[in-house]
Amino acid sequence: MYATNEYADIEQKIVNGERLSREDGIRLFNCHDIAWLGNMADMVRKRKCGDIVYYNVNCHVNLTNICTSHCKFCAFGKDQDSNGAYAFSIEQALDVVRDAKKDPNLAGLHVVSGLHPEWSFEDYLARLQALHNEFPELYLKGFTGVEITHFAKISGLSIEAVLKKLKAAGLKSIAGGGAEILSDRIRNELCPNKATADEWLAVARTAHRLGIKSNASMLYGHIETLEERVEHLLRLRELQDETGGFQTFICFPFLPKNTELGKQIKQTTMWDDLRTMAISRLMLDNFQNIKAYWVMLTVPVAQIALGFGANDIDGTIHKETILHDAGATSPTALSEDNIIRIIREAGRIPAACDCNFNILRRFD
Repeated sequence: MYATNEYADIEQKIVNGERLSREDGIRLFNCHDIAWLGNMADMVRKRKCGDIVYYNVNCHVNLTNICTSHCKFCAFGKDQDSNGAYAFSIEQALDVVRDAKKDPNLAGLHVVSGLHPEWSFEDYLARLQALHNEFPELYLKGFTGVEITHFAKISGLSIEAVLKKLKAAGLKSIAGGGAEILSDRIRNELCPNKATADEWLAVARTAHRLGIKSNASMLYGHIETLEERVEHLLRLRELQDETGGFQTFICFPFLPKNTELGKQIKQTTMWDDLRTMAISRLMLDNFQNIKAYWVMLTVPVAQIALGFGANDIDGTIHKETILHDAGATSPTALSEDNIIRIIREAGRIPAACDCNFNILRRFD
């Protein structure tokens, strides 16, 4: 036993592979034994996933930073007349990928953007179609539940119809962002101008029914309570029970610099980041993959997180901008050699994969 008597019952559940309850999750968030939490999460990771750590050679394409949402936690979105506002033409979007194609191992694109006040759904669709037409060999992951809800509202189409059009244009899976905290209290305070918690979940549910996989995420470390973090994880777990369509879960620590909340809230500590990673692995018992997103965690913390339940470290990420606008101090890209080194130093096996976690290259 690694836990004090206070957590022995939870440890026994974990060892036996039993599902943890809401009350268990809250107790874990109040546990100060970080070594025990890491040990429990790493045990579950090894049992579920083995020693492979997934990464992909990918490129982010952020189509526009002009956005109507004005979320208090965002430093990326801008008004049309703001300094630094941009909206890629089709050719400009293609140029981003042409540059990234200098890497012969580039396997996928991650396409997300702001909610532009003048773009129609067809404007977004045309850019996606152009990317697919010129780079049909690249796996297209794109658009969050927030964006897809927006597309439905501006087009008058149903969520299902929007998803079918995106799929026909080449989209293979949905990005996991925009979930933030799945609480109406949080969303009404921080992001009232975009998809509700139920709308975000409805997009994922519909996508999964159509055979479109998606990711899930949690943005933590702002105004949410620990109980709300647990409720968020439970809502994701419940939908995964229903559909099985989530591929990986991503913990996003809130980066306050350059945001409206920057003067009120301090950035999360490494302790909180590792604790949240471990508890996510323990609570999300029906998720195969947990991502240590190095862009937000920083490379050293992401490397440590591989011992706290994570088995996915994202990818090379050519020209990431959204999180660096919020003050991320990590590089804007990593070479594949660097990622392989980071994983090997953690004693794990690097495996390049596509966005469906099909292994393309493995480095034993």
